Amino acid sequence: MPTVALAVTDGMLHFELSMAIEVFGSDLTHIVDPWYDFSLCGPGAVRVDRFRLEMDHGLDYLPHADTVIVPGWADTDVDPPVELLDAVRAAHSAGARVVSLCTGAFVLAAAGLLNGKRATTHWGHTAELSRRHPDVTVDPDVLYVDNGDVLTSAGKAAAMDLCLHLVRLDHGSANANKIARRLVVPPHRDGGQAQFISTPVPEPGNHPLAELFPWVLKRLGEPLTVEDLARQARMSSRHLSRHFKSLTGTTPLQWLHTQRIRHAQELLETTDDTIDTIATTTGMGTSTTLRRHFHRTVGVPPDTYRRTFRSHTHAGPERDSNR
Repeated sequence: MPTVALAVTDGMLHFELSMAIEVFGSDLTHIVDPWYDFSLCGPGAVRVDRFRLEMDHGLDYLPHADTVIVPGWADTDVDPPVELLDAVRAAHSAGARVVSLCTGAFVLAAAGLLNGKRATTHWGHTAELSRRHPDVTVDPDVLYVDNGDVLTSAGKAAAMDLCLHLVRLDHGSANANKIARRLVVPPHRDGGQAQFISTPVPEPGNHPLAELFPWVLKRLGEPLTVEDLARQARMSSRHLSRHFKSLTGTTPLQWLHTQRIRHAQELLETTDDTIDTIATTTGMGTSTTLRRHFHRTVGVPPDTYRRTFRSHTHAGPERDSNR
């Protein structure tokens, strides 16, 4: 059973903290069994905004966890406590995967874990993080950054994107999608890591393409064009492209291509279908085309991806193989 420790001290943001507790601290064994062994770790009772939290362990427990999560740091002008920095460093040295949510990146940077690495944080604080820590390559345009053993998320809701990314790493896309459905959030959004980049599927709602997205996702194997999508949405191709850009940040064809790659990833994880069959099912046509686009987008060939993620999904959770 993988262990997750949430490092909490006074001065944390309750929103990101609550997200981590909801994902890793809930009993989700009806979806994945075993789930996570989750602990709150801090220097005694901690006040987070209007909430008072009782700890399961002290900060000295962090080096014993597989994953350590640092939630948002409320006042970035205040230095994090030395005991927190020491505990986070010790956890990383012991081999833990260390994760920050939102402005928790300032804690990781102060601990020296982001030196020479790419990282992100809330867009309103990226300039300050870059100014204060010039050895960190701060990317303000992504929802999260995965360096293997150190991961950072952008602000607020992006914390959930990173939490779901961790579930995908540990338990596979199919189970991460189930968790996302339970939480009523999109399972995939642009994550800033080549192996896991995806274009957002907007949440159901009152927007012009609300009915188009599920229609397309059921027909990924068909040779769809922009004109086909525009016809289904009852609008011109020009208006379709404008709405797509507004809702997803990309073009209709790029979004369609990314959804096909994501579907191929899920089929590689959850089925024994041949590459030829998956190419047909996802609308890639031939295995050669699928291999070329998959390798370019994901960073590894389909066969390599299948070996890596089938081991996580079927042999039980393990620590990240990139660590």
